[in-house]
Amino acid sequence: MTKRASNPRQAAEIVAIQGLSFIAGEPERLGLFLAESGLGPETLRSAAADPQFLAAVLDFILRDDAMVTAFARSAELDPTHVAAARQAIGDPQWERDLP
Repeated sequence: MTKRASNPRQAAEIVAIQGLSFIAGEPERLGLFLAESGLGPETLRSAAADPQFLAAVLDFILRDDAMVTAFARSAELDPTHVAAARQAIGDPQWERDLP
């Protein structure tokens, strides 16, 4: 049994961090993300503490259906949870439960 996050926003941030790990797992994908974000590899860890950065990670994944599917499969999530996580990060009032 997996432990669930205590609130939807925390769960969404976990999904985004998983997304960052997914992006970093492939050099071409990571290079594109770094080029678009303007960050360097040395700043990724500190940027991961910023909710706006985590939202950008999910935005990057969500813009390509194939990437959403691949990420969801790798994270063992339903693809709709990726979009729900993005909404939860952007909306502090979001009440929907995430895995």
